[in-house]
Amino acid sequence: MFKKFTKGCVNLVQRWLPDPFLFAVILTFIVLISGIIFTGQGLLAMVGHWSKGFWSLLAFSMQMALVLVTGHTMASAKVFKKGLRALARIAKTPTRAIMIVTLVSTLACWVNWGFGLVIGAIFARELAKEVRGVDYRLLIASAYSGFLVWHAGISGSIPLKLASGGEGLATATNGSVTEAVATSATIFSPFNLLIVGILVITLPLVNRAMHPKKDDTFTIDPSLLKDVDESAAELERTPANRIENSSIVSILVGVLGYIYIIMYFKDNGFLLNLNIVNFIFLFTAIILHGNPRRFLNAVQEAAKGTAGIILQFPFYGGIMGMMTGAAAGGLSLAGQMSNFFVNISTVKSFPFFTFLSAGIVNFFVPSGGGQWAVQAPIIMPAAADLGVPTAKAAMAIAWGDAWTNMIQPFWALPALGIAKLGAKDVMGYCIVDLIYSGVIISVLLTIF
Repeated sequence: MFKKFTKGCVNLVQRWLPDPFLFAVILTFIVLISGIIFTGQGLLAMVGHWSKGFWSLLAFSMQMALVLVTGHTMASAKVFKKGLRALARIAKTPTRAIMIVTLVSTLACWVNWGFGLVIGAIFARELAKEVRGVDYRLLIASAYSGFLVWHAGISGSIPLKLASGGEGLATATNGSVTEAVATSATIFSPFNLLIVGILVITLPLVNRAMHPKKDDTFTIDPSLLKDVDESAAELERTPANRIENSSIVSILVGVLGYIYIIMYFKDNGFLLNLNIVNFIFLFTAIILHGNPRRFLNAVQEAAKGTAGIILQFPFYGGIMGMMTGAAAGGLSLAGQMSNFFVNISTVKSFPFFTFLSAGIVNFFVPSGGGQWAVQAPIIMPAAADLGVPTAKAAMAIAWGDAWTNMIQPFWALPALGIAKLGAKDVMGYCIVDLIYSGVIISVLLTIF
């Protein structure tokens, strides 16, 4: 029964889900029309919000492109591939491969979402090379499913914003939260760790149960996943070629980078963000490839997967602009969504409806920081009025933000670029994970 349901979801997505670019275009028109209807703003006003938001994600787009390129480049080095290959050999069967990649990705995403997103996809590729008969689409979907826990982890932007305190927090929450909330009440709280623990243990089992029968299994020729050839080519021994193939250059540049990395962790502790993760990936790749020519060849190969990020992220920036744009004295579309759920909530149901509203808003505003800016001024004062703990309300937003990432191609693009798959190849399996995790999270948010 479960396999039939999974197969139905996969077939539905394969048939109806358009290319992620067209998906972003469709969302653009849905939000445009909804904004005109529900906020009372005219077409020109909504187009204005769209244009203001369109380029708002440029810096983030570059960071995400570098996550893909630097992570893929590091993983394509011979030394790194040998390590991943040795780990992949632990999985002797297709179902074990699914469980292992889910576990590795989930734990890595809890530590840092950018690191987990890349490592999970790269590890999945290596498993596909080593394990015969494993469904490649489910393998990549399982790697992506670990992304469910990132907002409840060490790199979760919402709990970290709460912990920062200061005037910025008071402004963001409309004055309802004026003091910092320690991570012991959010990330490391018993209810949050319980949700994470249950997902860490059960997600591998859920994904394992989705593995299709042999006749329906989508396998991939390992030769199609082969990375750029690192073998040394016979070149004319010119001064330029000697420099390009010099290990000394790579070592010197790598050492320079690692001096800064050591300084960063000395000054900041184990605080990971996208910039330092990319920095580590980049300079580790420079060292591991041995010389600049092999490194540059690997970068050129990895950059081929960035097309989706470059094209689609500006459209999501435009969508976010329309979702958060409001007329003078009025509420934005995202604000109206949040208000609706607040108005139907009680003390007991508030965390659940906050989680649900955050999941819906995230579909159109797929950014933790953006979502906090939209929902915190509405949700946090309402929580204070109802007597709902600040940490609980904030983590309900965080879990909702992470939850619908399972069916939002925005965050899957780097993993799909590494895997050389399309969104429709994996989203059918992600729907099952969405349903399962939604039940677990909503029940535990309501009970505790």
